Amino acid sequence: MFFDSDATFGHSLGLKEFLDGWWKKLIVVGIQCADSDEQRWLDYTPFPVDSWSRGHVDGQGDRTCSWIVNDLKPRIDREYRTIPFRECTAIAGYSLAGITALYAVLRYNRWSSKCAAISPSIIIAMEQFKAEFARGGFSPDTRIFFSWGTAEYPGRILEDVRNSTLYLEKLAQNHGMKTWICEQRDGQHCEASWRFQVPSIMVFFWH
Repeated sequence: MFFDSDATFGHSLGLKEFLDGWWKKLIVVGIQCADSDEQRWLDYTPFPVDSWSRGHVDGQGDRTCSWIVNDLKPRIDREYRTIPFRECTAIAGYSLAGITALYAVLRYNRWSSKCAAISPSIIIAMEQFKAEFARGGFSPDTRIFFSWGTAEYPGRILEDVRNSTLYLEKLAQNHGMKTWICEQRDGQHCEASWRFQVPSIMVFFWH
């Protein structure tokens, strides 16, 4: 997240450099994902899903979100000078963690008011997210940032991703939420592309 020297694929999100020049002081907490691809799928899919690459996965992502809300965030609030209220709390994730972030802001809306779902694998969980939106009870001050890159997928899948994301955006707007759509031209599924979305996310969250 912060330094290229620590990044698995050689490129980070560049958050340290960005935050050093950003006007608003933030505390950003990065969560290490599991080394095992199988465990990562379990941790970051909050529902049972069927994926073309993994088959059926009995997602345990609600456990991940519950840990963030009930264990991690209270610890951060105890140990650092935070403003703990939901209006000052955001969650973000990319790829599978984008699903987690979107789920968290819907299911745990009393805890967080902002979400960035960056290149999430939404199309494997459309019916589940429709059900989440149908539950309702969201605060209208909720903000959701959606993104995808035009070079992430071949044509037909890209079109499915675009249409699915725009559909969820409309559901969010129907609940009074504010949304931002970022279709990154030539954007790929990697940190080297996602880092260029960081300024837009921060502006959308905090202005």
